[in-house]
Amino acid sequence: MATRLDLPVVDHHCHLSPVGDGVQAAARFRAEGGTHLFLTTQNYAGDVPLRLDDYREQYVTTERLAERVRAETGVVVYVVLAPYPVDLLGAIDRLGPAAALELHQQALELAGKWIRERRAVALGEVGRPHFPTDPRAAPVIDEALGHAFRVARESDAPVVLHTEELDAPAYQALASMARRAGVDPSRVVKHYARSRVDPDRRDGIAPSYLARRPLVRTVLDDRAPWFLETDFLDDPRRPGAVLDLATVPRRAQELAREGRERFERLAVPFVESIERVYGITPRREEVPAG
Repeated sequence: MATRLDLPVVDHHCHLSPVGDGVQAAARFRAEGGTHLFLTTQNYAGDVPLRLDDYREQYVTTERLAERVRAETGVVVYVVLAPYPVDLLGAIDRLGPAAALELHQQALELAGKWIRERRAVALGEVGRPHFPTDPRAAPVIDEALGHAFRVARESDAPVVLHTEELDAPAYQALASMARRAGVDPSRVVKHYARSRVDPDRRDGIAPSYLARRPLVRTVLDDRAPWFLETDFLDDPRRPGAVLDLATVPRRAQELAREGRERFERLAVPFVESIERVYGITPRREEVPAG
């Protein structure tokens, strides 16, 4: 049994699937001391969404998973919604660039509507593929990301980015793009960050670091904002990918055993950064003891 900690323990980015571990993965997270999850939608069908109703069904599935996790485990769940940017490439192949972009924009606007209705807390993942693509798709990808920033501005929502690994100039370029759309970079998060970039060189964008042990120790003394995540995929074909959902609470337990001062540094990703970017204050007492 994990030691009860006196900070909330937050995985900032994960996925759950109705055909994967689902609630069982959340229960595993809870048993290790986890308290709060940011649950990001994903393509549950496998095929590329080609209709707005496909995205609506996807968002409903995420919402229902969140409801089940809350009810069955006591974990606090924050929902994050958007069309996955890689699916845009498949839609371009199937529908053509113009129709694919229109569908993607409609799906972004639907996510924005849910955020305004307080059914989700952020727009994400949005951005661009993390691998090389046909240069002819670049204008469509850029327009889709620009539209995502505009929807975020209209919905007063944080933005969670899916991109290639970023260096300092790339952080700065995305911050400039956000500003042009009227979004403060302090409300933008780079998900799946695998290497540290100095806080002074990120131009306000917050990294969400993969909770690998060496990286956690590298960034632990950085000032806010930054987050820890597993990007748990809940894919039965790839058990435990990217990191298992129990990873973040296990890292917290390790630091607690090293001493109070080390553990208290986790107030930065688990409380302070969430307050700054999302305007939410996670509290340990929100989650029943056990």
